[in-house]
Amino acid sequence: MTNIKGTMLLPGDEGFEQAAKPWNLSVAQPVAAVVEAQDADDVAAVVRHARQAGLSVTAQPSGHGASGDTERAILLRTGRLDEVRINVDERWARVGAGARWGQVQAAAGAHGLTALAGSSPVVSVAGYTLGGGLSWFSRAYGWAADSVRAFETVDADGTMARVSADSDADLFWALRGGGGDYALVTAIEFDLYPAPDFYGGRMIWHADRTAEVLAAFREITAEAPPELSVWLNRLRFPSAPPMVAVDMTYLGESAEAQSLLSRLDKIDGVMSDTRADMAVADLGDIAAEPKDPGPALSRAELLTGLDDAAVEILLAEPTEPLINVQLRHLGGALAEQGQGAAAAVTEPYLLYMLGLSLNPQLAQAVTSAQDRLVRALDGYVSGRKAYTFLAPGERAVDAFPEETAARLREIKRARDPQRVIRANFPV
Repeated sequence: MTNIKGTMLLPGDEGFEQAAKPWNLSVAQPVAAVVEAQDADDVAAVVRHARQAGLSVTAQPSGHGASGDTERAILLRTGRLDEVRINVDERWARVGAGARWGQVQAAAGAHGLTALAGSSPVVSVAGYTLGGGLSWFSRAYGWAADSVRAFETVDADGTMARVSADSDADLFWALRGGGGDYALVTAIEFDLYPAPDFYGGRMIWHADRTAEVLAAFREITAEAPPELSVWLNRLRFPSAPPMVAVDMTYLGESAEAQSLLSRLDKIDGVMSDTRADMAVADLGDIAAEPKDPGPALSRAELLTGLDDAAVEILLAEPTEPLINVQLRHLGGALAEQGQGAAAAVTEPYLLYMLGLSLNPQLAQAVTSAQDRLVRALDGYVSGRKAYTFLAPGERAVDAFPEETAARLREIKRARDPQRVIRANFPV
């Protein structure tokens, strides 16, 4: 493959091992080659080569969401395709596949606009959106994928196209939350939303306030308007005291937010409170998620409710060896079926469990703790998955109703019978 402008590394080349690593360093990722594409023409050239050589291509702009399913695959890095263009008058953005949410929010926020960004500023727009994209603002506007206007793609033959509802309705539907198994995306156009006022931040207490904080969380989320998103975190970081935290965002004026969140102000012992009027460019700072790769094990489950019995279970289970047991309030627009493959989520909460995997013993302890908590909450775990939260070993089909999964599989068979393109979680 000599006709690319970017760089290519093969096993044995200096820098190959580092280039092949995903964001989650606990995931082994054996690949046939690593290509850093310079532009969309490079992406097309890689696909054509893979097709002729009997290989597949898996795209990872930043390495997030890796599953380890990469045998005989060319790992395509699209980080150089990072253009961000904002159309202020019509309120939309066009971004390259390598653009990250921090870039987009800074560009959009300068004009009083926001995209449906997630909690991390270093996650790529493309991978996040193809998996649905759960935003701080999804309760108001739905999955990020539902706001896409068009994709610029390279298909399994190496042909470039602009895909929209008018040009290719089936592929457009599949790419809006069905994963990246059907075409490689080189750029995305999506709607932006007004954000003249934005309030957010994090409150932290010592863990001995967990019962009070969880009670307040239940009260607030029971009546929260779509503009308000609230997440609860039970934190247990190494060399730090056990803590409980509440993260929140509100699309609106601070006085309205403070009124909606007033129940939290009645809880004594606040260790930290960063709530304030914010720039949407700083959205990624709220949850304080890592900005560098590391080894971790995560698991997410959708919960059908959070009644007194569920709260008792959550309070009884220790956080350690996990570093975070998080509850995200869902609902709002997420409960409505959009125009893409991303499934409606009728479950009101998402449980997210995260632990470090610094050694095999710790990894086993983390997995056991996750299993134990899920078993304890058995009556509240729906069994469905959110595609954007799939972890290694889980299946894409668990994120979709059977009818949707069947349609996605048919599109895959029709568009890519040789399976040249491989998503992190194929259908």
